[in-house]
Amino acid sequence: MAVHTKRREPRAHWVLLVLGLVLLLGELCLSGYVNHVGAEGSGPRAPAADRAPAPRQVLDGGPVLRLDADGKLTSSSVPSKTIALTFDDGPDPTWTPQILDVLARHHAHATFFVIGSKVNEHPELVRRMLAEGDDVGLHTFTHAELITIPQWRRELELNLSENALAGAAGVNTVLLRPPYSSEPDAVSAEEYDALSSVAAGRYLTVLADLDTEDWRRPGVAKIVANGTPAKDRGAVVMLHDGGGDRSQTVAALDDLLTALGKRGYTFTTVTHALGLPPATTNVGTLARLRGQSLLVAQRLAMWLTTAMVVLLSIALALGVVRLLVQVIAARVHARRARRRREGQRLRYLGPVSIVVPAYNEAANIAATVRSLVGSDYPDLEVIVVDDGSTDGTAEIVRSLRLRRVRVVRQANAGKPAALNTGIARAAGEIIVLVDGDTVFARDAVGRLVQPFADAAVGAVSGNTKVANRKGLLGRWQHLEYVVGFNLDRRLYDLGECMPTVPGAIGAFRREVLDAVGGVPAATLAEDTDLTMAVLRRGWRVVYEETAVAWTEAPSSLRQLWRQRYRWCYGTMQAIWKHRASLVERGPSGKLGRRGLLYLVLFQILLPLAAPAVDVYAVYGLIFLPPDRVAMVWLSYTAVQMFAAGYALRLDRERLRPLWSLPLQLIVYRQLMYLVTIQSTVTALTGIRLRWQSASRTGDAEALLVGSGGSWQAAGTRDPGAGTG
Repeated sequence: MAVHTKRREPRAHWVLLVLGLVLLLGELCLSGYVNHVGAEGSGPRAPAADRAPAPRQVLDGGPVLRLDADGKLTSSSVPSKTIALTFDDGPDPTWTPQILDVLARHHAHATFFVIGSKVNEHPELVRRMLAEGDDVGLHTFTHAELITIPQWRRELELNLSENALAGAAGVNTVLLRPPYSSEPDAVSAEEYDALSSVAAGRYLTVLADLDTEDWRRPGVAKIVANGTPAKDRGAVVMLHDGGGDRSQTVAALDDLLTALGKRGYTFTTVTHALGLPPATTNVGTLARLRGQSLLVAQRLAMWLTTAMVVLLSIALALGVVRLLVQVIAARVHARRARRRREGQRLRYLGPVSIVVPAYNEAANIAATVRSLVGSDYPDLEVIVVDDGSTDGTAEIVRSLRLRRVRVVRQANAGKPAALNTGIARAAGEIIVLVDGDTVFARDAVGRLVQPFADAAVGAVSGNTKVANRKGLLGRWQHLEYVVGFNLDRRLYDLGECMPTVPGAIGAFRREVLDAVGGVPAATLAEDTDLTMAVLRRGWRVVYEETAVAWTEAPSSLRQLWRQRYRWCYGTMQAIWKHRASLVERGPSGKLGRRGLLYLVLFQILLPLAAPAVDVYAVYGLIFLPPDRVAMVWLSYTAVQMFAAGYALRLDRERLRPLWSLPLQLIVYRQLMYLVTIQSTVTALTGIRLRWQSASRTGDAEALLVGSGGSWQAAGTRDPGAGTG
């Protein structure tokens, strides 16, 4: 059965993902709007010297203003011996209950000008206010100053506040107190215009006769003095039940009620003092549901913001710790490898067979075979298994007429089958598996097999490098191979849990391959599946960084997507297949509790969470201090640059590609995260992918020619070379 066929991939989840991210961003923005706009607890703004005053009728009138829809303005004052106590910036879970307790002890009533977002946080306090005979008015949704925001924001602030009251207590109110307001004679023409734009025909605007300035915390005696009217005059008295420490306000309220009560004062709500109907009226079911929806949305937003802060902190911490551990492990690994190589000559370890599976590899197969035959290892054979190619791959290899090279042709059966065909034909006890687009350094084979001098070693991973590094995509993949893959391999080597010997350059003992049943075909990541099986059999798998091979990386985003999709999906299959190693002992347990957990955490879970983290980054750019956001990003990028620079140095690579790393963090990693999401959905839906070949450009061939002939084939032309 042919395996190089098209497949239908799931796509509906992309719509769900986009909708989810939009919803998340909306919730985070709601949280940002609530938490980072306004400044409750602050008093009136100092009047600007160049501001024109409000109309004389406002400046000389009472503290309660009514502006009809037709523009007619009237003002009212409370009668003598009457105090309308008002409290701003609540409700607050600490101070509002204490103030309500003081009012109840003195059988007094007051008007609370509530912030809509605080109402959603503590709706039970609003219900208590109304149940005890107090009144409520609006103080905007986020304590926004009306003159500093556009008209649409003014309307939004009040509409949200109305919805909050409707959801909390099923009521609406006709009372409004603008934030940062004080007494009528301090109102400017600009403030009056802003107030008129939202209050005309809609609200009674309540200013104050007496501002206690309790928000300054001047002391109990001062607050009482500021709130005491002259002689027997009535007054609207401004205090605060939220926005900070209100212990002085609570104590001063008790003293004020006691002192003025002895003078015969009545303490009531604003509307009752003016002989008006109650400020609140019941709302309909639809308005209540709308308000409750806002309450749920805000609470969810707060929870999500907290969760995202925790998630971002964990992700950043894990990312930094991973980089530091990689660098430390790489340093230790490099020192050990250097000591091991000092004074040690390369040894002949018997015949080596090299198996090259090939499907439509015409662009690079000649370079691959020449580099293998040109190896300085004294005894090797190359077996090219043509897996039903349609581009003349087998003919190209035969036309080279190289000794020690055989071509085996078979019907298209997939890469694992091609590898197993070659292994069955191999004569050597050490078998090197090579992709058909890979070029070996002259000494790569000899160095790759050296670890087999240790009888405990069953497989060896070589050092894969990107051949086609031109353009941003090539540079990014080059950095990924050097910084990501190779640093990880050094770490895995130290932890004795190497999960993957790459298909581009890897070597195995024949007896190991026989013991595990050859190359498995149950997963798409046959190299990972095979390596895990070797470890679970008790063999060591090591990394030989001096065995270098160059492979052609995908040259387009589409090709890159297809390759990484297959890799990621196949790795998930292999992890699931070998999940029993999590509870096994010995080398298998090391694979499970070290290698598999590392893969799951850093190649599945964190990438799956990455889109949400990126949405939070957008939220941070909008609402958080820019210097803080910049510091976090620059610090993380600096750590990444350091680790990348060190990895390039270990691999004896130039540092020039480092300039593209910040762009890689912004653009390239997004593609890798989307690959993980697609692979996860595919795995969960049970869709099976198939082995597929990539389009080749022949860059590996160019690399071989550009080497100055140092990899010229060691064999001579042999008319009889080549078929099987």
